[in-house]
Amino acid sequence: MSSPSGPAPARRRGLAEEVADRIRDAIFDGVYAPGGQLREVELAEALGVSRGPVREALLRLEREGLVRSEWHRGTTVTALSGEDVAELDSLRAALDHLAVGLVVARASAEALTAIDAVVRRMERAAGEHEMVRCDLEFHDAVYGAAGHRRLREAWQAIRSQVHLFLLTRIGVATDGYLAGIPAEHRELAAALRARDGETALALFAEHRRHAFEVLSGRTT
Repeated sequence: MSSPSGPAPARRRGLAEEVADRIRDAIFDGVYAPGGQLREVELAEALGVSRGPVREALLRLEREGLVRSEWHRGTTVTALSGEDVAELDSLRAALDHLAVGLVVARASAEALTAIDAVVRRMERAAGEHEMVRCDLEFHDAVYGAAGHRRLREAWQAIRSQVHLFLLTRIGVATDGYLAGIPAEHRELAAALRARDGETALALFAEHRRHAFEVLSGRTT
């Protein structure tokens, strides 16, 4: 299997939003690893655009927390520190707690079915990167089912960083990942469908704990 060589060319020249989408997708596909350099000239050439849209796109991605710019290093894909990991974990815990409570209390049957549908897609995922995307889509569905606009916006504000968190997690260890993640999410979905808030909260906490411990170098 050949390794990715770069982001796909942009379809429309000069569109900074699309350039940001292309670079973001390349990061999420593993083309650019955490800590990897992102050079404006190379990106502009690969995407078929001038450096201006690339510069604007990188600023957008920096606001998402996906890249970092330093005067002596240029722009790099964010490499999460131990503090970053701990802060994302604690913030997700707070958001999940509210989301689970709302889903259990008031989610529609259609919203719960949408959560189940993501689990079925997980069961067909062909690789780790596809599984990570399904994991994020599962949480999108949960936050959507909560029916709380500002909660959903708070999740979207950290979604790219959580995606990076999960990519970093599979970069550390993948043993049992493809087999284990669908099973975890089936249990999460079942608890939400049963409207069992206590069990759902415990399962969400366990789900987060496992990823956190992998990144923290701990064993379960």
